[in-house]
Amino acid sequence: MSKESSQVLRALKPADLERVVEIDRQVSGRARKKFFEKRLEAALADTGGFIAVATVTGGTLTGFAIARLQNGEFGIDRKIAVVDVIGVDPENQKGGQGTLLLDGITERAKKLGISELRTQVGWHDRGMLQFFASHDFLLAPSRVFERDASRTL
Repeated sequence: MSKESSQVLRALKPADLERVVEIDRQVSGRARKKFFEKRLEAALADTGGFIAVATVTGGTLTGFAIARLQNGEFGIDRKIAVVDVIGVDPENQKGGQGTLLLDGITERAKKLGISELRTQVGWHDRGMLQFFASHDFLLAPSRVFERDASRTL
């Protein structure tokens, strides 16, 4: 049986937290346990406001993705799904799991009447830029602005 054929897509579960944090640490180089505790808790408590999926290979969680559902934010007059986080264990990358995760989010979004996915990627993160570009994501016409909030006006 090939690695790809043994992949299973399922919903994220509370028991997945430690493995999600470990995969993210391996990919990003830092542990964000508090972020994932809050995000996973919110996603599992509000299934109408989030889509949270996982890939499992050989009984081990090897990938995850969480998308927030928005309706009307920033002047958008329709529902959209925003992919907040996606991660695949480095040993399982290039095996189709990222595609499986995006397909899982897309299918769930379609069932909810959502026809658009969005995400944000750091400009210098070439791997993620290439991944999303290879899945037909395009630059959005909007611009993101930020300001140091410690400065007074």
